[in-house]
Amino acid sequence: MRAFTGTLVLLALAAPIVAESGDRPRLDLRATPRMAFSPTVVSVTAELAGGDEIEEFYCPDLEWDWDDGARSERGSDCPPFQAGQSEFERFFSADHVYRQAGSYNVKITMKRAGRTVAVASSRVEVRPGLRDFSE
Repeated sequence: MRAFTGTLVLLALAAPIVAESGDRPRLDLRATPRMAFSPTVVSVTAELAGGDEIEEFYCPDLEWDWDDGARSERGSDCPPFQAGQSEFERFFSADHVYRQAGSYNVKITMKRAGRTVAVASSRVEVRPGLRDFSE
């Protein structure tokens, strides 16, 4: 048996990754800070990650559930969707004041035409501060 003494070259052909038509974006939610002392302001940012810019996610209504009895809503008023021409928003943010210590599960619900299209949540821990406003 002869030993191989030449150079071996391997070619890897890669096809570009192209999202198939209709791939749904994923809704992620990030809270900052994730742990704080009361009272505190928590900022949350929701992101539509990946996927195509499909009409289902265009100009959504948003509902924030802060898990302390408070809710916030944001309605949308946009021109009709036109594929490839409509401005597509992917980041949504809001702030909320937590006055009492607790473990909170912040949730965002994205709706289009009254129908839920995506939901995401993030946990926030609020510890008792020097002045816990539990009154």
